[in-house]
Amino acid sequence: MQFEKINLNLHKKIVLQNRKDSFQVSFGDTADFDADQVYLDWLAEKIRLFPKGFVLVKEDGKDIGQLELTVREYQGKEIGYVNLYYLVPNKRGGGRGADLHQYAKQFFKKHQVNEFHLRVAPSNSSAIKFYQKIGMEKIGDELGGKVLRMRGEV
Repeated sequence: MQFEKINLNLHKKIVLQNRKDSFQVSFGDTADFDADQVYLDWLAEKIRLFPKGFVLVKEDGKDIGQLELTVREYQGKEIGYVNLYYLVPNKRGGGRGADLHQYAKQFFKKHQVNEFHLRVAPSNSSAIKFYQKIGMEKIGDELGGKVLRMRGEV
């Protein structure tokens, strides 16, 4: 498995496809997905700030996933934040998520944070099960119950 920094000039189509699929899986549709250009502008800014946090995941030269990792403030302290753990459908459930998680942990260690968070749709039971398997815990509902916030240690 290889991790390649996202280059929007080269990877715009695949990152849009991955992000939209993640919304479809999480929420059942893409209605809450920001307009393509809004997402691409956000992505460009975050890539500028955290270039090694925004990567495509490749296996045998093929795109199989995507990671979006940042560091932000939460309740007065710096935490790691997973904006996206993504694997294409035929690569889910085969242990590759653990490899993405190891990459994320190394990224967070380099940024000297002790914990990381993410948000997940309560209906995405497969993702929640994976997050719990890697040691994350639910810490609360957000956005009126539309998502759960989960916390893990680095």
